[in-house]
Amino acid sequence: MAKNGVRAAKAAATRARMLAAARSLFVARGYTATTMRSIADEAGVAVQTMYFTFATKRAVLSELLDAEVAGDTAPVATLERPWVAEALAAPPTELIELLVTGTARIHARVVPVLEVVRSAAAVDPDIAGLWRTNIAQRHTVLTVFAGALAAKAALRANPARAAETMLATLAPECYHLLVHERGWSRDDWERWAADSLVRQLLVD
Repeated sequence: MAKNGVRAAKAAATRARMLAAARSLFVARGYTATTMRSIADEAGVAVQTMYFTFATKRAVLSELLDAEVAGDTAPVATLERPWVAEALAAPPTELIELLVTGTARIHARVVPVLEVVRSAAAVDPDIAGLWRTNIAQRHTVLTVFAGALAAKAALRANPARAAETMLATLAPECYHLLVHERGWSRDDWERWAADSLVRQLLVD
């Protein structure tokens, strides 16, 4: 591997270590109580490295959230992911089931981090903006799914209302409540969410 390749690989590994440290501390302590220095100490890097790489704590949380949603650091939008293409091409009921399964995979990773964002949003305007952006991104994705569903089947509501119904049913807050607080398994949540959306959206 050339020197540039070695340097890039080392930088990527360090960045990943810092994000992992940030995730651990944000989830354990909350956003406000976590400092850039504490993340640096947890990651085993100088605090200057944290600031050079991310500049601000908000930027750390924002990048961590993006990585947790995606499941990797590849610059590929959700709507361009293979599982989304597979779901959008499926028949109506299967489309809903694949959407729910894909959402469950994302929630299993991201919900603890989203709880950090949601809690901090109440007291930090910058993080409130991050929370609103996340909701808007989810709504954009679900609007595409609602449009695809409307093109394949008769719906009980117009596509805009269908997207909002998906947004509420598949909300990370709902997943957190049922899985993390009430003890449902991920499979339990998937069955409930898929059945709920089929009943609410598709005409018999």
